[in-house]
Formats: sequence, structure tokens, C-alpha cells
Amino acid sequence: MAYPDAEVLDWASAVLDAEVMVLRGLRQGGSPWLLRAGDREVILRVVRAERAAETATEVAAMTCAARVAGAILPVAELLGYDLAERTGYGLMLIARVPGTSVIPSEPDPERLQALGAAAARINSIDLTPAPALPVRSRPIEPEDFAGMRREQGASELLRAAEAAVAATRPDDGRLGLVHGDLWYGNTLWDDGRLTAVLDWDCAGVGPAGIDLGSLRCDAAWCHGTEAAEHILRGWEAEAGRTASDVPYWDTVAALASPPDMGWFPISMALQGRPDLTREVMLERRDAFLDAALSELAAG
Repeated sequence: MAYPDAEVLDWASAVLDAEVMVLRGLRQGGSPWLLRAGDREVILRVVRAERAAETATEVAAMTCAARVAGAILPVAELLGYDLAERTGYGLMLIARVPGTSVIPSEPDPERLQALGAAAARINSIDLTPAPALPVRSRPIEPEDFAGMRREQGASELLRAAEAAVAATRPDDGRLGLVHGDLWYGNTLWDDGRLTAVLDWDCAGVGPAGIDLGSLRCDAAWCHGTEAAEHILRGWEAEAGRTASDVPYWDTVAALASPPDMGWFPISMALQGRPDLTREVMLERRDAFLDAALSELAAG
């Protein structure tokens, strides 16, 4: 969407009971949009009607997380939404939260542990699966990464990972809320403090390993494999127990990426890390995956 339709802006004005002005697009000049409404700034997320199910998932997850977790899990206030019923779009109005999602160039153990703790808090929320929050088995489940590997080709390492996951799926045990796309770029930080977990459109119900593995993999390709251990320490300190099946979920998380890393380096560059080229990210992903497979093989 090049610019919000007049109908969309009228809807936002009605929800906020104030005339709105578009200040700028926050992602490559497009949605989400930063709006001014009276004396405050808000965020407007816009997707086409055919993707309104993603909006429904995000609304359900944010509502659940805010209601149950309260202050222990920062979630931006949801001000209003439309599931393509009043307009031709899936819409969300969200209170603006201070902070930035720029990824530090050097690993920050305190932030990494805080991310791990946030993942543990998310999964501590008991939830019954529902159409908007279905059962999840891996990160970014709507993307067909297995299909990409079939179409684009896969390295021996990726094929070995597929075989290992197929052969060793653990007992899921307790299921809870999962974010489903938890990485540094989907969080906001202000003066070293986590102020919001964003972008819940891949959320659902699943084992804790989905978000834990996703964060560990993200830490590894941002900073190197050793950074993933800070995520694990933060998660275990918050959960009060040892995480189970970590190598399995690390492998699942590494498989939730394009074979050649695809658009992931672009996403990293937009979060302030142009140094994370395709070559760097491939090398780090494969090192992380190789370590996980070695642990799986060792039992």
C-alpha cells in the first residue's frame, strides 16, 4: 500500500475520536504507518483483506498476552482493529511505545538474557488452540521453507537437518502461547530495557522450544553461536527449570530460513546490521545448525 486509503484514515479517526495525520511509513516507506492523532502518536498496521487472518491472529495474541501477563511482558496497547469487515483491509491501531529495534553490533549478554526471559514468560501463558491461535510446530509457520528447499535445492547439511527432525521429534509436553517469529527485530528497546514485543501475526499455541530456538538461532547469526547461550540462560532463569530438547528446537529454528538466507539479510540491514551479508549469515546459520546436529547425534 503506497499510502493509506481515505476510508482507512476515516476509520482510524473514528476509532481515536480525533483527526489523524500520516507522519511516515515505518517499513520501507509503507505499513506500519506512524500517525498523529491530536496530541499523541499511534501506529497503524495495514494488510490486504486476503491477509486479514494474520490480523486476527495478532489481535488474539496481543489481547491474550496483555490480559494475562500484564507488566511482566511488555505488549503495546491495542487501540482498535478491523478484520476487513468495515474496510477492505485488515487494520490494527496500536499505541506508540518508546524504543528502537536496531540490533546491537556487539552481543549484549543482558539484552540477550532478557530476550530469553521474555520467551519463557510468553510460553507460561496457558492457552487453548483456536482458529486465530492454532497449534504451531515451528517458527514462521506460514512460510513454506521446506518447499523452498525442494525448489531451490538444499545443502547436505540442510538435508541432514530435515532427516534429524523427522526422526527425533520429542514429546511436546506442555503447550502454551508462542510468538512464532521471535527475533530481535520484533522487539523494542529503550535505554537497555525491553519495552515491547511486536508483530504477533505468526503466534499460536505450541511448545516453548519454538520461540527459544528462534531466539537462539537469531542470536547465533547476529553475533555467533556462543551468543545463543545467553538466550538459554535467560530462559532457564525465568522458567525456573532446564530447557528440554534444545538441540532439536535449534535445528527446527535453523530450518525456518531460506536455503540461501533469501530476504533475511535485507531484514537485518533494515535493523541496522548491513554487515550481516548473505555470506556471513549462511556461515553462522550452518555453524549453529552443525552444532545442534552434533548434539542430537550424541543423544
